[in-house]
Amino acid sequence: MKLAWYPSLLLIFVSASGALATEMKPPTLSFAQINWAAAVATLADTGAQQPAALPERFQPNQSSASDAVAAALVRLNAAMSQQLTDMADSPVPVLMPFATTALPPDLAAGAVNAGNEGYLTGFQAAKFFHPGPAGYDAAFVIQTSGSAKFSIPIEVQISGSALLYELDLPTAARGTPVPALEEEFPGIRRLMLEHHLRYTFVRFGVPYVVSIGCFDARVPRYKMPTCRTAEQVALRFLRALRMVGGMPHRASAATPPPPIQRPAELSPSFTYHGPGRLLSDTSHNGQRGRPDHTVYSQIRFPLAEAPAYANSERYRRRNWARAPEPDIASEHSYPWRDNFCERRGFLVGQCPAGNGHQGQDIRPMPCKPTPGANRCERHDDVVAVRDGVIRRLLKQEAAYLFVNTANEHIRFRYLHMNPRKMDTDNLLSGRRVREGEVIGQVSNFNKRENGTSYHLHFDIQVPTKDGWVFVNPYMTLVAAYERLIGARGVELVGPTLVATGDPAKMAAATEPTHTARRKAKRVRYAKHRSYNYPRWYGRYYARYSLH
Repeated sequence: MKLAWYPSLLLIFVSASGALATEMKPPTLSFAQINWAAAVATLADTGAQQPAALPERFQPNQSSASDAVAAALVRLNAAMSQQLTDMADSPVPVLMPFATTALPPDLAAGAVNAGNEGYLTGFQAAKFFHPGPAGYDAAFVIQTSGSAKFSIPIEVQISGSALLYELDLPTAARGTPVPALEEEFPGIRRLMLEHHLRYTFVRFGVPYVVSIGCFDARVPRYKMPTCRTAEQVALRFLRALRMVGGMPHRASAATPPPPIQRPAELSPSFTYHGPGRLLSDTSHNGQRGRPDHTVYSQIRFPLAEAPAYANSERYRRRNWARAPEPDIASEHSYPWRDNFCERRGFLVGQCPAGNGHQGQDIRPMPCKPTPGANRCERHDDVVAVRDGVIRRLLKQEAAYLFVNTANEHIRFRYLHMNPRKMDTDNLLSGRRVREGEVIGQVSNFNKRENGTSYHLHFDIQVPTKDGWVFVNPYMTLVAAYERLIGARGVELVGPTLVATGDPAKMAAATEPTHTARRKAKRVRYAKHRSYNYPRWYGRYYARYSLH
């Protein structure tokens, strides 16, 4: 079918009223039924005295049995408060690698260690323990000894969640049983998912996950242990787990997500392609992306100012932050385009191909030098999208923001900011931030300065029955951007042709033909080959490099 051209005609298949476009939707949640009596039955005497009265936010006593449970938990939380604060804020039993039998004698003798490393069975607290209405998250580190090849600490993460996100995963992660731990953790499963070794199990009615990021090879690379080493650490961690606190809360009942807030007025300029519509030649073997219209959180947009452009950075050039940028329409213009599942070397369970990008690239407004200058002084601020707690170690490139409320358990990851500046600004584990607070600046760091183009990578992870998994942040960002600019965007639901009065320009605006795409692919491959790297280098780098 041929399409006639008419001068000065804007031909766009869109949905301004939402009749054709799919509506945004909230996430689907499930909530755990917690057996606190079974949890308390596992406790040893902590040696702490019971306070006179229970705090107001905890469940009232309803029977002598519940009185005994509450009394035991209050004693435990009081004893542990010297080691980890806010322990009672967790509505699920808190499991940690803690030597609870060593604590009572020290309490009785008044010789409790100032730090908690003496009770963590060889692990060290990573200054990250975040309890809240939806559960708790904690991180620990262990230093491998006697290894010249790998001397950096290994970080172990554990989460217990009162709620789970119900996802339709195209790539199901079944996992395998762990006979050596079956007696202590009935039903425990071991699985490799999204470059993390995970052990998932249910105890006291609560789903838990222990995970370690690892490199599936014989030797460690990129500051990650081998998965074989990670497995040894994880097994030691699991065998040391003990209940160390928590308290049933009145607000532990199921709370649905709030309605999605969108401006009523339509924007005259902001348009976006629907989720899953990848840029041509960036998909895996022609497969589409993930058409997910879920808004996983009512966030503040991660860049401080508009306009901003969510588009692919797959083939963008690597530019210095101060270099003047050409005003290229594809880089700094609407419509936005999803790139969650575009062709990258990262495992993503939600993508049809099983691989993808894990998040969304966001580019700030163009840099324009002042008159007479040949450099741009860029200060594009990055802000916290919600109230929450930071998890990040020194020198790490990734910064996580954890959010924990009655109807939300979610974490956001920021990439490509400068690690040295984040260290200087104290963007480290345990720091509490407020929504809209500046936490960094957009940069081009990817293992080194100028390691990627100037942009922010932003992604979202939620807890599921298989642990934390990446979900498509695209529509969450669309809704946040609408609130930032105070107007509703228009979703493009068909091909876009812009008639400018020039047939040549109009032809350039159409989708490229199959021949053109193959030619462009050969040109890009020739450019990569011109560096004279070994043939295996490109495949290796694509699989294991950061975004």
